[in-house]
Amino acid sequence: MKVFSETQLEQACQACHVADLAGATIGEVLLVARWLEAQTGIPFIRMDQGSPGLPPNRFGVEAEIAALESGVGSQYPAADGIPELKQAASRFVKAFIDVDVQPRGCIPTVGSVAGSFGSFAACCQRLPGKDKVLFLDPGFPIQKSQLRVLGIGWKSFDIYPWRGEKLRARLEEELAPGDVAAIVYSNPNNPAWTCLEESELAIIGELATRYDVIVMEDLAYFCMDYRRDLGHPWQPPFVPTVARYTDNYILMMSSSKIFSYAGQRMAFIAIGDNLFERHYPALAARYHDAGIFGPTLTASILYMITSGCTASTQYAYARMMELACEGSINFVEDTRVYEQRAERMKRIFCENGFHVVYDHDVSLPVGNGFFFTLGYGRMSGGELLRELLSYGVSSISLATTGSDQGGVRACTSRMEERLYPLLEERMKAFHEDHPLQ
Repeated sequence: MKVFSETQLEQACQACHVADLAGATIGEVLLVARWLEAQTGIPFIRMDQGSPGLPPNRFGVEAEIAALESGVGSQYPAADGIPELKQAASRFVKAFIDVDVQPRGCIPTVGSVAGSFGSFAACCQRLPGKDKVLFLDPGFPIQKSQLRVLGIGWKSFDIYPWRGEKLRARLEEELAPGDVAAIVYSNPNNPAWTCLEESELAIIGELATRYDVIVMEDLAYFCMDYRRDLGHPWQPPFVPTVARYTDNYILMMSSSKIFSYAGQRMAFIAIGDNLFERHYPALAARYHDAGIFGPTLTASILYMITSGCTASTQYAYARMMELACEGSINFVEDTRVYEQRAERMKRIFCENGFHVVYDHDVSLPVGNGFFFTLGYGRMSGGELLRELLSYGVSSISLATTGSDQGGVRACTSRMEERLYPLLEERMKAFHEDHPLQ
């Protein structure tokens, strides 16, 4: 039996000014769920917004307090970051990825969202004619919204049917016209939790070099492929990355999920050493500076967006990375609860007729982590989103992520122990009300 009626759903949509629930954004779904909870007192099982649900790392909190008490709040931070952050970020990349990036190329940003916004501008302004972004979808919907703000066009394709060596021909088809400035993807993937493997990253890197394209690799869920033991610094296995296969890369690394430090909006981008130093006449003409990629992105673009990043939070991020490099904290084990939640949630859904949509990588079944994907029979993503809302479960349609598959994205971050029996009860009712052929 449904928890909310069609009338209640319509009332919520009208009250929240949501025109199309089937294609609703994360923010719109969130508004509808909150409105229904507030009006009825019935709790939702929230699988919509990917906001961390763990306590922030205490070492970061202590370092930030100490920084504020030392008086750093009285001065503007440098646009390219405090030395402690830059050094720690360079060391962190080497310790866990085994890639050398000079501290000068490690730039703090106000979350990876600011990092991608500035990077999109720099990538698409550097060479005349290269003015589009290629998304290896499914992906983070916010990034396409950023391109709308910037007035930048994009191309995309769902990578799911093109895994492994098949990716080469599909990718070259998109790059051959010469209009692609940047390729962007997340690894592990938001929303599918698929992980690009080294052989695929080698293909991307090779073609990025050949076609002079910059790869923007979003590592928001860093080391969270729990199928491999990635939590030990300075020793293999290291995190897979395109940075091993091309000089044209920007890595985006947020503290939000790694250290559960989301509220402070702190990340850094790591610009490959050779890319950092490349000269682009088009950038020089536009910004009236030297036209060197790294300094232009930092001083002429990112600074215009945020005027630098909060100094005390930079000290916090630096301290957490330092301790991780020393092996004093294991942030992978700290976040492994997401794997456990995903396993339990998947089991409940699959026992009640659901299936995992993105279910495998090239050589392994998809692991458990922060996100997973669900389908039900032949329901479209929009239909399933709406029906799940009726049963007090919120999610987002895969269609909003650039996916060609029918289904929804589920996030594990807000799941609580008290909600598992409720989820099981509601999904049993869902299955009974929607018998599969």
